Amino acid sequence: MSATTGFAGYEATKEHVTLIKNGEKQEIRTHAKTVKELLEEQHIYPRPEDYVYPSINAVVTDDLHIVWKASKRVTLTVNGKRKEVWTTAKNVRELFAAQNIAVGPYDQVLPSLDANVQKGMNISLEKAFPIQLNVGGKQQQVWATSTTVADFLKQHNIMLNELDRVEPSLHEKIKENMVVKVIKVQKVTDVVEEPVNFAVVTRKDDRLLKGEKRVISPGEKGLVSKQYEVVLENGKEVSRTLIKTETVKQSKDRIIAVGTKERYITSRGSSQASREIYVTATAYTAYCGGCSGRTSTGINLRSNPHLKVIAVDPRIIPLGSKVYVEGYGYAVAADTGSGINGYEIDVFFPEKSAAFRWGARRVKVRIIQ
Repeated sequence: MSATTGFAGYEATKEHVTLIKNGEKQEIRTHAKTVKELLEEQHIYPRPEDYVYPSINAVVTDDLHIVWKASKRVTLTVNGKRKEVWTTAKNVRELFAAQNIAVGPYDQVLPSLDANVQKGMNISLEKAFPIQLNVGGKQQQVWATSTTVADFLKQHNIMLNELDRVEPSLHEKIKENMVVKVIKVQKVTDVVEEPVNFAVVTRKDDRLLKGEKRVISPGEKGLVSKQYEVVLENGKEVSRTLIKTETVKQSKDRIIAVGTKERYITSRGSSQASREIYVTATAYTAYCGGCSGRTSTGINLRSNPHLKVIAVDPRIIPLGSKVYVEGYGYAVAADTGSGINGYEIDVFFPEKSAAFRWGARRVKVRIIQ
């Protein structure tokens, strides 16, 4: 009877405690003096990361509520750096908050921030960084995480056409402050019509006097159509390649008749006949460089400075011919020269000053037969 009474008295002295273990509630009667002793009675040995309320050193009193939540081990990887973490966080968001890790709006988190934390879970965070994105010449700042250029463009819904170029290459890794360029390339066809100049053709005409010209046909410009392949980068032309040329209209030559007929004049009241030609006339003296002072026909010009003499090409004006030179007067064709060819003459002056004043000019010569 006394043993029974003693056991009843022992039980009566136990404290009534409510234990919430990992969310499960149970009522306990205990003689444990501290929370730590009570948990050990329940074979619970808390880790430092576990949640215990009140603290393990708190004194057990009647009707005390004790909460114990076991921590879970997870693997946390931030920007490629991995570590093991024990946590009692309910979800990923709470885990980052407990670790004092700020999560930005463009950061990449797997699984999502609202996912419940499970034992052995792998949680990763890629911090976003700014880069410059230039598409078609328009640049803006965007945020990205470490990935390839190809995946980055896909994330930003940027579609590439067959000819578009990307700098850097699609396989390169995105880095902070990198500039990613998408050059939009187009090939278009451009058709241009261009005028074609006409050719000028001269024809000898013995019905026209020497020195005369007559336009037989005025000529007409043609027209060609040129087809180009044009390459545009960001809307600006960078190259142009001629593909095809077609004649739209043929050009027509300008035809000019040039006279070859010699002019003959018969002096009124005289049996002598003459002809007129146009020549280029220069001047010389008896003392010019390399000159002997004597003509090819033997006239000594130094002794006879008053004579009017011209040097000629005998094929055009026969030696010994009497001539009338426009601006010079009557003279005799009495000399030749190595520099006189064709329709050219040299007129004689006794003074160098007169020869210089004459210079070179085009004149009419009448050859008196």
